[in-house]
Amino acid sequence: QVQLVESGGGSVQAGGSLRLTCATSGFVSSSVSMGWFRQVPGKEREGVAAISSSGGFKVHAAAVRGRFIITRDNAKNMLYLQMDDLKPEDTAVYYCAAAAVGSRAGVTLRSSDFTYWGHGTQVTVSS
Repeated sequence: QVQLVESGGGSVQAGGSLRLTCATSGFVSSSVSMGWFRQVPGKEREGVAAISSSGGFKVHAAAVRGRFIITRDNAKNMLYLQMDDLKPEDTAVYYCAAAAVGSRAGVTLRSSDFTYWGHGTQVTVSS
């Protein structure tokens, strides 16, 4: 059973920082690419950042580039999203995602390229 569990969300003022953590189980962490997505009510999930299975390649959405950094620690089966200089428009539920084992999608911000999802953690940024 593949499980992804996010933590680290909360409320912060604009300009503040948070670090999200995704704890994974049920698969070999180093075998798949992973990513962070976010969603607000009434809108589609938005890709935030993604990272290759080894951690050697990353992509960040333009909206967060320079402020957020995705990292992973495969030895600990953990995925992280360091969020700095948070803005009110970053307010959303943030989801951790993993591609299917054997996927050749590479590093992508398309939600359809990911198979497994956590249940999300709320991030609220006030002005």
